[in-house]
Amino acid sequence: MNATHITPYLASLSALYSQGITTEHSFRGALETLLKNMTGFSVVNEARHIDCGAPDLTLLKDNIPVGFVEAKDVGKNLNSKDYKKQFDRYKKALDNLIITDYLTFQLFEGDELVAEVKIGEINSKGIIPLAESFNKFIELIRIFSQYNGKSIANSKQLAEFMAAKTQLLAEVIEKDITDRDENNHLRQQLKGFQQVLLPTMTEAQFADIYAQTIAYGMFVARLQDNSDAVFNRQRAEILIPKSNPFLRNLFHYIAYDLDESIRWLVDSLSDMFNYVDITAIHTEFESKDKDPFLHFYEDFLTKYDKQLKNARGAYYTPTAVVKFIVQAVDDILKSEFGIANGLADNSTIAMPLQEYHRVQILDPATGTGTFLAEVVRNIYQRFENNAGMWNDYVKNHLIPRLNGFEIMMSPYTMAHLKIETILQEFGYNANNNNRLQIYLTDSLENPKKNVNPIPFAQWLSNEAAEAAKIKNNVPVMVVLGNPPYSVSSSNKGKWIENLMDVYKTNLNERNIQPLSDDYIKFIRFGQHYIEKNGKGILAYISNNSFIDGLIHRQMRKNLLEAFDKIYILDLHGNSKKKETATDGSKDENVFDIQQGVSINIFVKTLNVVTPHKCKISHFSLYGKRQEKYNFLLENNLQSIQWTELAPDELNCFFVPKDFSSQEEYEKGFSIQELFTVNSSGVKTHNDNELIGFESFTENNCPISYRPFDIRFINYDLKKVVRHRYNVMQHFLKGENIGLIIARQCVSDWRYIFVSNKITDINYIATAGQFGGGYIFPPLPLP
Repeated sequence: MNATHITPYLASLSALYSQGITTEHSFRGALETLLKNMTGFSVVNEARHIDCGAPDLTLLKDNIPVGFVEAKDVGKNLNSKDYKKQFDRYKKALDNLIITDYLTFQLFEGDELVAEVKIGEINSKGIIPLAESFNKFIELIRIFSQYNGKSIANSKQLAEFMAAKTQLLAEVIEKDITDRDENNHLRQQLKGFQQVLLPTMTEAQFADIYAQTIAYGMFVARLQDNSDAVFNRQRAEILIPKSNPFLRNLFHYIAYDLDESIRWLVDSLSDMFNYVDITAIHTEFESKDKDPFLHFYEDFLTKYDKQLKNARGAYYTPTAVVKFIVQAVDDILKSEFGIANGLADNSTIAMPLQEYHRVQILDPATGTGTFLAEVVRNIYQRFENNAGMWNDYVKNHLIPRLNGFEIMMSPYTMAHLKIETILQEFGYNANNNNRLQIYLTDSLENPKKNVNPIPFAQWLSNEAAEAAKIKNNVPVMVVLGNPPYSVSSSNKGKWIENLMDVYKTNLNERNIQPLSDDYIKFIRFGQHYIEKNGKGILAYISNNSFIDGLIHRQMRKNLLEAFDKIYILDLHGNSKKKETATDGSKDENVFDIQQGVSINIFVKTLNVVTPHKCKISHFSLYGKRQEKYNFLLENNLQSIQWTELAPDELNCFFVPKDFSSQEEYEKGFSIQELFTVNSSGVKTHNDNELIGFESFTENNCPISYRPFDIRFINYDLKKVVRHRYNVMQHFLKGENIGLIIARQCVSDWRYIFVSNKITDINYIATAGQFGGGYIFPPLPLP
């Protein structure tokens, strides 16, 4: 490598520059030639790559990207704020990057500026060489061309580097789909995902899912690699476990037919795995002190998109919670159903289509497989002294009845890896084609839905068809897990909505939105499969608002009619209610969330249950987080001092209630009989934009936001989602006074206020948690 190519390069730039009609693209050919001559590598300068968000030039060594160049027009300020967002994105994702204006060259390894040199400058005569800088430039190019990748020594580093490259990959995929014709492969696959998984899936959501799946697929493959061979797309396809045919088929496409617009970046991602200390990663993943699969996934999501992590409910289900639930299911199978081996039972039952194992287990929101993994551990305890039987048992009696559904591809991939690893750790020889029955599917979608073959994504329609067999044919006896919470549910298919009707019958409520929360839909889903089977166990940890919310009374009544035993272990921890322990000390949530939770176990042993004859047992567990974990690890269903409830027929509360004053209370009258015009308060769904301390230029109104907290609202009825104008119109002139009352309260009855302004739904402290703070204008005004 010498200076002989630099002077002709600068002369070429000067000749082009002197024409006065150039753009940054005009000089790209000269730079491409310079880099080829100086490095001996192939240099890709393809407009389609650049249009999709790739750097201008890519250096290839043996068809693997080893460096990238982003070029701006001659003389541009490379430190300009105009370029910062783009450059930062590239620096995070591309370890070996040159940024240049064709004269000044900045070499970055990640965020670190390794070298900077200027080899020419502009004057009145054109571009003048700076020969004294040529040797420094040669050294910069030498470092650039000999870059060997960053050594990755632990899973946290790997998650961080993976996240950076995956972010850029997602951006490139989205841009490619958006900017290109309807028939490109990626758009066809998007249509397949819309058909099979999420009808409302956007280009951005698809790009996000697809990019993460490629990254996690690479990770899974690399963990299986014990050779010194170069790791690439083709090797990844070979190494994907046979137990996951969906991922294997997807990676066959990625290995050989991947769209050119993203191939360069996927190759860069795969090359990164060549620098991973795979022995160190294996050591971490064999740790018994934590769930490494879950922690790796959360580390990745935190770096990739923390908001996405929160939106998807990617929270760690504590080991103590998982163990308690799985052990409770095992105990109930033995005590209530007479199944001596509990979860380990291998007996079968005859069904119309085929013979199935009796104790079929399903986690319908399996995430990274935490609950299914604990089921495996629980069962293995009985084989520790008889390891010779384990291999045959897993193949013939465990895998065929361990079922999981997951709609997100990254945790789906991790769940497969987790179960594979645990089975192998316990001595299972996986040298067969037994697929794990964990499927990429929407649990709440119609199980009878027909899925047509999908161009370029046959693997996706095959997965949907296999999942449908489980949904339609398997006699599920145990449903367990940690379903997602989302009041603004996107799961609005007709099948689940029709099932939800029994929870909404005769409610006579204005707002039944809380009943559309995803966790309630998953409870209804589980109930459906237990009822379909005729008997079984539904065991979830979930949002606990359904156990005492007024809006949930028909749901509770229906559950009482469907099951003959219900256990509610209320773990509390609702910071919105400002809950404290009974002695006034701090009460903490078992998760890092504000919403209180409970462990709910529903048992159906009878084919028919007489309404309200269901035995319901309740226990409240207050205290600090670790105290709750210890309690769950030290206790089981039999050792807990349950309180047996006798729910009233009207509200069917799943918490203890004192009805001694009920008769006296009934002598009164409903305030709605006195003030017939009323509603809950305003809910904008966008307080940050529509409510503030300063007046708005349009549609400005004062609003009683919280007690003694008057703010202003942009009361645009097109923007305020729940404007309650039929009631709030009576306060717009400030000449009326309304009585504000909550339907329920946390402790003492103190939630009564008055206001002469429109009010927020959550005006009364925690009113939003209890059906809203209702306002009653005594004098409706025109």
